Amino acid sequence: MKHYINYLFLFFCLQFTSCAQQKQKKDSPIKKQDETLKIGADRVNLYLSILKNKNIAIVANQTSTITTLQRAEVSKNVMGSKSVTQHLVDYLHSYSTITVKKVFAPEHGFRGKADAGEVIVDGIDTKTNLPIISLYGKNKKPSSEQLKNIDYVVFDIQDVGVRFYTYISTLHYVMEACTEANIPVIILDRPNPNAHYIDGPVLSSKHKSFVGMHPVPVVYGMTIGEYGKMINGEKWLKNGIKCDLTVIPLENYTHNTEYKLPIKPSPNLPNQKSINLYPSLCFFEGTNVSAGRGTNKQFQIYGSPYLKNLNFSFTPQPNEGAKYPKHKEKLCFGENLEETEYLSSLQLKWLLKAYKQTSEKEKFFNPFFTKLAGTELLQKQIEDGLNEEKIRDSWKKELNSFKKIRTKYLLYK
Repeated sequence: MKHYINYLFLFFCLQFTSCAQQKQKKDSPIKKQDETLKIGADRVNLYLSILKNKNIAIVANQTSTITTLQRAEVSKNVMGSKSVTQHLVDYLHSYSTITVKKVFAPEHGFRGKADAGEVIVDGIDTKTNLPIISLYGKNKKPSSEQLKNIDYVVFDIQDVGVRFYTYISTLHYVMEACTEANIPVIILDRPNPNAHYIDGPVLSSKHKSFVGMHPVPVVYGMTIGEYGKMINGEKWLKNGIKCDLTVIPLENYTHNTEYKLPIKPSPNLPNQKSINLYPSLCFFEGTNVSAGRGTNKQFQIYGSPYLKNLNFSFTPQPNEGAKYPKHKEKLCFGENLEETEYLSSLQLKWLLKAYKQTSEKEKFFNPFFTKLAGTELLQKQIEDGLNEEKIRDSWKKELNSFKKIRTKYLLYK
């Protein structure tokens, strides 16, 4: 009898666990990546013919890769095919009917190793001998001279779907410069790892900067191809001009498709967890709190010397992507967020907690915070002691307006 009762207990526990797992799977907005998902760059049949016998420039960084099938000997005397991944620049440069004239590099550089905000200089790619022109140095917009004798510009950079991540600002200036020079632009679309939600304050035009150029929320739920269509459609380019834009779309993709980036998009976003936490933790860049730069847990931890009531600690040290990290070689106290659940909303709780706990409230915010927030209201709300719910309520009207605008430019469900 005792064994029978134990058996029944085990049976019901297993049933409960199974139901809970099924409910969690049903409730989750994220769907497993379809094995047949194809990024724009891989859909060569849609753009190689356009570029045939053309002089092109490519806007690219370390994420600009392409996977193709090539014939290979799979076993002795037996031919088959294998997947080969290479850089898009190398791939197009090898085509005899396409002339790659130059590469434009965004923030962090062509190989993606520079610090955030570090000036990127022009150079020569050692592999192809192509000139590399920085779009994060003395000019963030290609000049007419730099676009001379170019027939097409190809844009292929992995974005993370957050307003203050500067690749969409680079896209804006590339589209604007190409329109002025009468050059068509082709965007090879890529998945947005934060496409499954829309959240945060909408940028006020008076706070426009390179970390926020358009009236969109912090997390806008669009791929970079869709975003380019919105730049065009909303006439955000100078004088309302419109770019001759072609988007090579993704195949077998929705905004709720899970996508694990094969290459980190910048030095301080090393993994999926950091990319998911980035929209929430990047606000700390405008405060005296470190978001983990100078550690191996960038955008997965936060802390400062002024949060001694918090248990977790770390000491920032110079490393790749952070030559001069905030609070260099100082003991910081804060929280480790590596084990947090996958986020489907922007979280303010860590920012509010840090402000409440800090011993240096008068030095907590710096002017960069308002640029990141896109509004001066968020800082005032935090200083006035508003809770997260009331702060969120203040976003709703503008968020709803944006969502209506966004639907006009969607390529995917």
